[in-house]
Amino acid sequence: MKTISSALLTLLIVSLVNPSGALAADEAAPWKTLFNGKDLTDWQANAHPESFTVTDGILKAHGKNGMSHLFYVGETGHDVNFKDFELVAVARSEPGSNSGFFFHTDRELRGGKYLNKGYEVQLNSSAKEKNKTGSLYAVVQVAESPVDETDWFTIRIRVQGKRILVYVNDQQMVDYTEPNNPERPASRAKRLIDPNGGALAIQAHDPGSVFYFKEIRLREL
Repeated sequence: MKTISSALLTLLIVSLVNPSGALAADEAAPWKTLFNGKDLTDWQANAHPESFTVTDGILKAHGKNGMSHLFYVGETGHDVNFKDFELVAVARSEPGSNSGFFFHTDRELRGGKYLNKGYEVQLNSSAKEKNKTGSLYAVVQVAESPVDETDWFTIRIRVQGKRILVYVNDQQMVDYTEPNNPERPASRAKRLIDPNGGALAIQAHDPGSVFYFKEIRLREL
């Protein structure tokens, strides 16, 4: 009896488990750590770089001199584009704070400080902001936060095609699929999925908002 090659055996196993022949995303995409727990290597602020610091393994986002965004640049020196991906971060805040993760974005500003393009997954422990933690800002509003943000919690964002899933401590908060012709107010006209992907950024919102991050990892799908 002839010996079956390892490559053929793998193909047979994949065919049995997944008749389509495509590897599952979990098998195909290893996790990559974006924050090294030491410093801001691989990250770059678009303004007020003092808004982001690292102490004792914790990344602190505090827009003490105005709004700022920390972009992931990796080893390239310029913003890294992510299209289909899953992001996991562990975060907490001081009371009454606002922050968020932007994706499919770039450095274009609206009103001199707001990122104009892409989506934001909200992180928010402030009473005045109606979009609570886990919201897809100005698209899918979460009216009540599922966590006490002053305690460490996990945010998970999954983007695949035009579908966006958001989880907070494994509780699903958003399952949104962008329609073919989404209706957006003029100020949010570019809040869209980019077919080519876009940059990833963390927001330092204002002088009264402080968020901390101790883990940020991502895998492409």
